[in-house]
Amino acid sequence: MSSQGEITERLVAIRDGDREALNQLMPLVYDRLRAMAHARLAGRDPGASLETTGLVHEAYLRLVDQSRAEWRDRAHFFAVASTAMRQIVVDRARRRSAAKRGGPVRPEALDEAAAGVAARTEEILAIDEALTRLGTLNERLAKMVELRFFAGLSIEETAGVLGLDARTINRDWRVARALLFRALQGEGPA
Repeated sequence: MSSQGEITERLVAIRDGDREALNQLMPLVYDRLRAMAHARLAGRDPGASLETTGLVHEAYLRLVDQSRAEWRDRAHFFAVASTAMRQIVVDRARRRSAAKRGGPVRPEALDEAAAGVAARTEEILAIDEALTRLGTLNERLAKMVELRFFAGLSIEETAGVLGLDARTINRDWRVARALLFRALQGEGPA
């Protein structure tokens, strides 16, 4: 049986209540989740506390902790994994931003590394906000951006997850990037 088929089989078993399938799923999806997390964290904040392995484990725990997960197949699982990774990264950015505004942790000295973290944190939060607004206008575009930006999937991988051809993803990617750029510049509704 192919790896893709095995993943789908385990996801269906998990949905049907087979707890042993959880133990069998992790080795099948770990490398892919790790690649997604690595792509998401590439160019991360200086001094960031979240590492690839930590993001994989946190996302996996969120995914398998869902008591009524309705996994349709491998593509659906990885699409939901990208959403979980986005939420984890954005939640951490929000906590850093809250700390910067007088939350429980206060920086003692302002240096270039701290400025880089703050800038990256604000960028992540701005992208998340723009992506959320884009989702209200066009859910497919928002999901595609999430898969490309937060999960680090290629055009072809994104096409597979969304059930579209690569040409459509290329076209949508150009449109979404333009809409998000305008929104980040304060020029558009997305």
